[in-house]
Amino acid sequence: MSNWIKVVPLSEIPKLGARVVRHNGRDIAVFRNDGDGVFAMNDKCPHKGGPLSQGIVSGDSVTCPMHGMNIRLADGRAVAPDEGCVGTYPVKVEAGVVYLQL
Repeated sequence: MSNWIKVVPLSEIPKLGARVVRHNGRDIAVFRNDGDGVFAMNDKCPHKGGPLSQGIVSGDSVTCPMHGMNIRLADGRAVAPDEGCVGTYPVKVEAGVVYLQL
């Protein structure tokens, strides 16, 4: 059973930025890249748990603000030579509104 929740209007997520959604005690980072792609993942870097939502978005990845680990937005996998993975969530944009599937 899919459960889509309304997050925010796309216009409220800055390009190359993020917003945090809190759900069941966990923080989920919702990112927007420069091509208006929207992605969601747990807001914890697999290295030391840094807040990915505060990282720098560039192209198809986000860089953890604590130690520089790069994580791919589409699948949550670390960019080599780093290793690790972050849980991701399906996202859709309809009529300018971002929805997250939980």
